[in-house]
Amino acid sequence: QVTLVESGGGLVQAGGSLRLSCAASGRTSSTYSKGWFRQAPGKERELVSAINWSNDNTYYADSVKGRFTISRDNARNTVYLQMNNLKLTDAAVYYCAATRGSLDNPTNYRYWGQGTQVTVSS
Repeated sequence: QVTLVESGGGLVQAGGSLRLSCAASGRTSSTYSKGWFRQAPGKERELVSAINWSNDNTYYADSVKGRFTISRDNARNTVYLQMNNLKLTDAAVYYCAATRGSLDNPTNYRYWGQGTQVTVSS
Protein backbone atom coordinates (compact mmCIF):
# COMPACT_ATOMS: atom_id res chain seq x y z
CA GLN A 1 0.00 0.00 0.00
CA VAL A 2 1.25 3.46 -0.94
CA THR A 3 -0.13 6.68 0.49
CA LEU A 4 0.50 9.94 -1.31
CA VAL A 5 -0.12 13.40 0.11
CA GLU A 6 0.16 16.48 -2.06
CA SER A 7 0.79 20.02 -0.87
CA GLY A 8 1.87 23.36 -2.24
CA GLY A 9 -1.08 24.36 -4.34
CA GLY A 10 -2.57 27.81 -4.16
CA LEU A 11 -3.37 31.01 -6.00
CA VAL A 12 -0.72 32.57 -8.19
CA GLN A 13 -0.69 35.22 -10.88
CA ALA A 14 0.07 34.28 -14.44
CA GLY A 15 3.82 34.25 -14.90
CA GLY A 16 4.40 33.25 -11.31
CA SER A 17 5.72 30.06 -9.77
CA LEU A 18 4.62 27.32 -7.40
CA ARG A 19 6.26 24.19 -6.08
CA LEU A 20 4.13 21.16 -5.42
CA SER A 21 5.22 18.40 -3.09
CA CYS A 22 4.16 14.77 -2.94
CA ALA A 23 5.09 12.93 0.23
CA ALA A 24 4.90 9.16 -0.07
CA SER A 25 4.56 6.63 2.69
CA GLY A 26 4.22 2.90 2.88
CA ARG A 27 6.74 0.10 3.13
CA THR A 28 7.41 -0.12 -0.60
CA SER A 29 6.50 3.43 -1.61
CA SER A 30 10.06 4.44 -2.37
CA THR A 31 10.28 1.85 -5.15
CA TYR A 32 7.45 3.33 -7.14
CA SER A 33 7.98 5.92 -9.80
CA LYS A 34 5.85 9.03 -9.31
CA GLY A 35 3.88 11.17 -11.66
CA TRP A 36 1.92 14.39 -11.56
CA PHE A 37 -1.45 14.58 -13.26
CA ARG A 38 -3.86 17.46 -13.51
CA GLN A 39 -7.53 17.85 -14.21
CA ALA A 40 -9.29 21.08 -15.00
CA PRO A 41 -13.09 21.42 -14.85
CA GLY A 42 -14.72 19.82 -17.84
CA LYS A 43 -11.46 18.33 -19.09
CA GLU A 44 -9.91 14.92 -18.94
CA ARG A 45 -7.13 14.17 -16.52
CA GLU A 46 -3.74 14.49 -18.16
CA LEU A 47 -0.26 13.32 -17.26
CA VAL A 48 1.96 16.36 -16.74
CA SER A 49 5.27 14.95 -15.60
CA ALA A 50 6.81 11.83 -14.09
CA ILE A 51 10.09 10.61 -12.65
CA ASN A 52 11.59 7.18 -12.29
CA TRP A 53 12.23 6.04 -8.74
CA SER A 54 15.80 4.82 -9.34
CA ASN A 55 17.30 6.65 -12.31
CA ASP A 56 17.17 10.03 -14.02
CA ASN A 57 14.42 9.21 -16.46
CA THR A 58 11.68 11.80 -16.58
CA TYR A 59 8.63 12.58 -18.66
CA TYR A 60 7.07 15.94 -19.48
CA ALA A 61 3.96 16.76 -21.42
CA ASP A 62 4.65 19.08 -24.33
CA SER A 63 2.50 21.76 -22.73
CA VAL A 64 4.86 22.11 -19.74
CA LYS A 65 8.30 21.42 -21.22
CA GLY A 66 10.71 24.19 -20.35
CA ARG A 67 8.47 25.52 -17.58
CA PHE A 68 7.99 22.62 -15.14
CA THR A 69 10.70 20.57 -13.46
CA ILE A 70 10.15 17.34 -11.58
CA SER A 71 12.59 16.13 -8.95
CA ARG A 72 12.75 13.74 -6.03
CA ASP A 73 14.33 13.61 -2.62
CA ASN A 74 14.84 9.96 -1.78
CA ALA A 75 15.76 10.68 1.82
CA ARG A 76 12.42 12.39 2.34
CA ASN A 77 10.54 10.04 0.00
CA THR A 78 9.10 13.13 -1.63
CA VAL A 79 8.67 14.24 -5.21
CA TYR A 80 8.45 17.87 -6.25
CA LEU A 81 7.02 19.69 -9.22
CA GLN A 82 8.49 23.13 -9.73
CA MET A 83 6.15 25.12 -11.92
CA ASN A 84 7.43 28.35 -13.44
CA ASN A 85 5.89 30.87 -15.81
CA LEU A 86 2.44 29.59 -14.97
CA LYS A 87 -0.31 30.17 -17.49
CA LEU A 88 -4.05 30.42 -17.08
CA THR A 89 -4.29 27.04 -18.77
CA ASP A 90 -2.23 25.43 -15.98
CA ALA A 91 -5.05 25.94 -13.49
CA ALA A 92 -6.33 22.56 -12.32
CA VAL A 93 -6.34 20.09 -9.48
CA TYR A 94 -2.94 18.43 -9.46
CA TYR A 95 -2.65 14.82 -8.38
CA CYS A 96 0.36 12.76 -7.46
CA ALA A 97 0.33 9.12 -8.48
CA ALA A 98 2.60 6.09 -8.25
CA THR A 99 3.48 3.42 -10.76
CA ARG A 100 5.80 0.49 -11.30
CA GLY A 101 5.22 0.66 -15.02
CA SER A 102 6.32 2.99 -17.76
CA LEU A 103 6.22 6.65 -16.86
CA ASP A 104 4.27 7.83 -19.86
CA ASN A 105 1.37 5.38 -19.67
CA PRO A 106 -1.36 6.90 -17.50
CA THR A 107 -3.09 3.56 -17.09
CA ASN A 108 -0.07 2.20 -15.20
CA TYR A 109 -0.57 4.44 -12.19
CA ARG A 110 -1.95 2.49 -9.30
CA TYR A 111 -1.95 4.78 -6.26
CA TRP A 112 -3.29 8.32 -6.10
CA GLY A 113 -3.24 11.27 -3.77
CA GLN A 114 -6.20 13.50 -2.99
CA GLY A 115 -5.01 16.40 -5.10
CA THR A 116 -4.07 20.01 -4.56
CA GLN A 117 -5.70 22.97 -6.27
CA VAL A 118 -3.66 25.31 -8.43
CA THR A 119 -5.39 28.54 -9.41
CA VAL A 120 -3.82 30.98 -11.85
CA SER A 121 -5.15 34.51 -12.08
CA SER A 122 -4.65 37.04 -14.84
